[in-house]
Amino acid sequence: MPKLAISVEQEQAAFEEEVKAIEKQWSERPHLKRPYTARTIAALRNTIPQSYASSVQGRKLWNQLNAHNAAGTCELTFGTTDPVVVSQMAKHQQSVYVSGALCGFSEVSFPGMDACDYPWDTVPKVVKKVFSSQLWHDQRQRQYRMRHPVSERAELENWDYLAPIVADGDMGFGNLTSTMKMAKEFVESGVAMIHLDDLAIGMKKFTVGQGRTVVPTSEYLDRLKAVRMQFDVMGVNSADTLLLCRCDIDHSEFISSVVDARDHEYVLGATRQVRPLKDVLADAQAVGEDLKVVRSAWKASAGLLTYDDAVKAQASEDQFKTYKLELSKANPSIASRREIASKVLSKDIFFDWELPRSYVGQYMFAPTVKTIIERAIAAAPLGDVTWARMDSPVWKDIVEFHTEVRKVFPDRLFAFGYTGDYDYGKAGFSESAIKTLHLDLAKLGVVWQVQPIWSLQGLNLLTEQFGKLFAEEGIAGYIRTVQTPALATKPMTDGFEKLSYCGGYLADAFFETVAGEEIVEKGSAPNTKRH
Repeated sequence: MPKLAISVEQEQAAFEEEVKAIEKQWSERPHLKRPYTARTIAALRNTIPQSYASSVQGRKLWNQLNAHNAAGTCELTFGTTDPVVVSQMAKHQQSVYVSGALCGFSEVSFPGMDACDYPWDTVPKVVKKVFSSQLWHDQRQRQYRMRHPVSERAELENWDYLAPIVADGDMGFGNLTSTMKMAKEFVESGVAMIHLDDLAIGMKKFTVGQGRTVVPTSEYLDRLKAVRMQFDVMGVNSADTLLLCRCDIDHSEFISSVVDARDHEYVLGATRQVRPLKDVLADAQAVGEDLKVVRSAWKASAGLLTYDDAVKAQASEDQFKTYKLELSKANPSIASRREIASKVLSKDIFFDWELPRSYVGQYMFAPTVKTIIERAIAAAPLGDVTWARMDSPVWKDIVEFHTEVRKVFPDRLFAFGYTGDYDYGKAGFSESAIKTLHLDLAKLGVVWQVQPIWSLQGLNLLTEQFGKLFAEEGIAGYIRTVQTPALATKPMTDGFEKLSYCGGYLADAFFETVAGEEIVEKGSAPNTKRH
């Protein structure tokens, strides 16, 4: 027999100890509910314990978010992939956002629209780049401060460059094992929190008047479970790397499958006998017709409704009340709905959700705020923070969502994204309401608020403006608008002292250390050397 590293008895004893340790860790974050046991996770772990900076950053972010929640305030941050930008965010932001959309534009060989079609390790690699730059700034700042006596350090830069990174995990990039690998790489890259959404992979369209496609509730939850499991397997307990559950179901037009009965209430079907939409569109394409026009006409002719609305259209008021009452006691599936409607109305309701399906199999979907609430509540026990992406800033919908979720989870923390094309005026926001929107959201528990695509709008705008100025004025324009203001700032407090910010002192400190010189100043002269 092969010689064992430890005896079977020692192996089992060590295993039982790890199970107890895992259970203790899990008890510290009781809001998380796992579909597996501590024994299962212990059996999936390596025998060598691992530790990650991600855990430190996750705890830091968790404390920040809870402090905001207690104070009724919020973190306001924005998206970037540039370490130079991140170094300046340290002066005003507590966190950094790495957006998948931005990575798809600037960090891949073939850039493009936010179709989530880049390699699954793209965003984790950007997180690693950003986090490495944060560590470097933290290191060179510390070394620069330590080369000065205590009496002078109050005047030196002293920023917290290690702002926790929140990153975009998109849809998980494939099956559950792909999602697990992505989560693992995020942790190893130093991320504090990742978010996963409920969109279907490869189904995004942008210019043809068709909305997003979501996956069934069960598939979305499985993605979240895979990430939570990977965190647990790596030894990252529930108080460490955070999981943000993002629901993109608002205004989605399709769902990829009807396998989950929880989604059946919102699936659209034809209430009139018509030809399948995919056949109608195929014929129209063959003769060169406008597919948008044909599609709209077909939808009108099909009498598209949810099953409940189809029942309501043919039931009396009392009959519909009875139908809804009986439905509240039953399974939410379409089969239950048909059975109850048949009994209450004494007839079958024509409803066919196969007829509107797309040529790739999507079902038409009509989600409401109630849909988002239900899905967010189902996902909440698997994650730490909830984010409902809302395409239109309708205040009553925003209030309803966050209020209803907190009825079930009173201490729930929320995130919110300000997309670049929000039309606040059209949504009924006054100028004064827009000024206090972040504070009003904070009162609802929205503690982390992000403008995800600043690097697209902001950098594009600033670059265009400076490019125009430089083309017209040359170096004189640069000196007036950039160089002079930059150099006029007080170097020691702003952190823009060139040799310090660029790491000149740190680089020389390595040479000095190898030469046996002392780089930590204890006296009054900052450049004193000891041999």
